[in-house]
Amino acid sequence: MRIAEDKNGVKVAADRFDSRMQTLPREDFPAVPEASGTTSAMLPRAAVKEMVAKTQFAITGEDTRFFLNGALFILGGSQMSLVATDGHRLALVTVDRKGGKPSKEGEEVRAILPRKTLWELGKLLTEGDGDIRYERGENHLFFEVGGRMLISRMIDGQFPAFERVIPKGNNKRIEFERERLTNAVKRVALLSNERSRSVKFQLDKGKVEVTSSSPEFGEAKETLPVDYADASMQICFNAQYVMEFLGAVDTDQVALELKDEVSQAVMKPIGTEGYDYTYVIMPMRV
Repeated sequence: MRIAEDKNGVKVAADRFDSRMQTLPREDFPAVPEASGTTSAMLPRAAVKEMVAKTQFAITGEDTRFFLNGALFILGGSQMSLVATDGHRLALVTVDRKGGKPSKEGEEVRAILPRKTLWELGKLLTEGDGDIRYERGENHLFFEVGGRMLISRMIDGQFPAFERVIPKGNNKRIEFERERLTNAVKRVALLSNERSRSVKFQLDKGKVEVTSSSPEFGEAKETLPVDYADASMQICFNAQYVMEFLGAVDTDQVALELKDEVSQAVMKPIGTEGYDYTYVIMPMRV
């Protein structure tokens, strides 16, 4: 194949094929930002991959509050975290980090990564190995992954004080087999209200009934035996929110921590190594 520059265009030819394509002046191409920021660190690839996969689904795609259209990346000296929320649920992953420190000893460096950046970063991490070089400039973020450089603008805004959203007083805890809970919610949700997609968890001693009903389709119920001895209560969740959490974790057991019917619930995988994953989900009022 032959490629040659031509006046206001480029010629491409091969064998009996000949073409000429119109081009724009090279001077009009936007200047590529240079990675010369104040913060630079090497990040473990496997950890970043886990963080992205376990949070990106919780980013809103519709909220007019633009700072929620991304995830907050927190880089500390010994840990790093990624947190995303859409106002109805929150996903937080914290990973221990070995080697390298931010620009100032003990200082946390925070940046909001756009939703699209996380999706692209997730795709880059599916192949290859080796750590990731992360750099933060004045307005841009740089991720060097296996010889490729992903450059992204930061979202300029104040991310919500997510620490206040995570409940501290949830005194009821139920442990589930992840696969059994996944299958139960998936089956019951088939007959849930098409608009709300709500499923109800009825907690009683020794069991949890997952139920749904809708005028259009009918009703469904599945009973799961569990180790639970507190007072009976019921709480409703968006089935999709529950399923997305269950699909993101890979442990055999998951825990549901509750306080009452109207307060935030927390879901966590049981038996994780190297990272801590907290999923806060608001109950539905139906």
